[in-house]
Amino acid sequence: MLNDLNLHHGLQGALAALKLTAPTDVQAQVIPEALSGRDLLVSAKTGSGKTLAYLIPSVQRILSEQQSADAGTLALVLVPTRELARQVEKHFAPLGKNTGLQAGVIIGGSDFKYQKSILRKNPEFIIATPGRLVELIKIGSVDLQALQTLVIDEADHMLDMGFRSDVLTIVEACAQQRQTLLLSATLRHSGVTRIASEILTEATQISVGSERSRHAHIHQQVVLSDDKSHKEKLLVYLLNSNADVDRGRVRKDAAAQQKVVSDEASDIDEPQKTESLNQSPWANAKVKVRPRQTETERSSSEKIRPEQGSAIDRNHSREAVRKTLVFTNKRVTADQLSALLRYHKFHAGVLHGELSQEERNYMVTQFAEGKIKVLVASDVAARGLDVKDIDTVINFDFPRSVDDYIHRIGRTGRAGRQGLAISFVSANDWNLMAAIERYTETALERRAIKNLKAKFTGPKKLKSNGKAAGTKKKVKGQDKSASRHRNTKNKGKRKNKGTGEKGIQAQANDGLSPLMKKAPSK
Repeated sequence: MLNDLNLHHGLQGALAALKLTAPTDVQAQVIPEALSGRDLLVSAKTGSGKTLAYLIPSVQRILSEQQSADAGTLALVLVPTRELARQVEKHFAPLGKNTGLQAGVIIGGSDFKYQKSILRKNPEFIIATPGRLVELIKIGSVDLQALQTLVIDEADHMLDMGFRSDVLTIVEACAQQRQTLLLSATLRHSGVTRIASEILTEATQISVGSERSRHAHIHQQVVLSDDKSHKEKLLVYLLNSNADVDRGRVRKDAAAQQKVVSDEASDIDEPQKTESLNQSPWANAKVKVRPRQTETERSSSEKIRPEQGSAIDRNHSREAVRKTLVFTNKRVTADQLSALLRYHKFHAGVLHGELSQEERNYMVTQFAEGKIKVLVASDVAARGLDVKDIDTVINFDFPRSVDDYIHRIGRTGRAGRQGLAISFVSANDWNLMAAIERYTETALERRAIKNLKAKFTGPKKLKSNGKAAGTKKKVKGQDKSASRHRNTKNKGKRKNKGTGEKGIQAQANDGLSPLMKKAPSK
């Protein structure tokens, strides 16, 4: 399909280098509409290929039109977080390499003077977070009067972070004749529809997939939990169990391979067997032959528990942990949890907003390269963290909203891969969990860990919508007005109506009433 769009030869070469021949669902719907020049309101999940869906038509428009040498920025991509800005830059790099276009990244946490020097180079693309870009607009360092395409990515999250006024300030600084693409993971966000009506003109709405179909590759589970200490034990257990599964697979594969070699060797004569083994990759391996165990020795060895194994086995277990992203609601919790996991010998890192930009980049790189197996993050990583092969997402703290839950678990199960999302649910989280099940039309699997069962076993009574039923009992014939606070708050107190001689005297002596003339003497 991409070959039928008559794209610029430089862009076609970039797509060929990326081996992108068949578009994703969102690309198939967005690219043709965007090439027509219409404003778009797009709803699609993260990891669906939407970044290239707006980059390809933006690049094509610049290459297909004659541009002035002194023109300012031609395409602007606004994103809510620094991590997402870096991810967009990575997606743009192969496109710019073959087309000669340049991109500048303007984000908070970076040197202000350096970013001003980037703008002086007049790049065709700017990828920016709203706060820092507004600062540069106010001092006149940004020229957006020649802007052709404005992209606002993750608009719902941007509004949740309080960037509405900044976004409107940036829109006012842009050229009036432009194309605007507004992308959001959900269109049910009231702020998204409101701002779309203000900045879009006769927009075409595109929604790719329902909330249920968007997470068809993610196995979603919930584990009932109590306090923070209980959740910490659950987390350590789950990370260890993931490692044991992977280690068991490795051992099983090795045993199967060894069995195949031994079976093949048994089918040949003795001289040929020796020659075959000498040619195998195991020929030079040193094999330690153990004496056959007696029945007593065998039974005693079987009683050894996994926790009693050697230190080498335990370290191997930690190294075999699948790539896991753990979410918390608070930064301090993320710091404490990462320290706890390192104490338990896990290769763990932390990511939140209080880290410097260099530290955040370092953590993301280490996690992407597999040098860190477990990354504990606040919601700053829920949007824009595009790391391949994240096997598991664990919500240590249950997310505060349905949208946050959707974005968190969307870090796994990307590009058709299978993923696992596990959420710890306490009594206070039950109703929100029920709301998530209704909205996504997905029944979350209840998972119980035998030795770490929670005291909370769920509400005793449930409403028809799955939420916990109230515990208040209605008493027939009870007068509701008699129990109201306004009817009982002055009960037992003296009533001062302010009339009569005593009432007048009390008013006169309160220090606030006007002076009164003395009554004439009789």
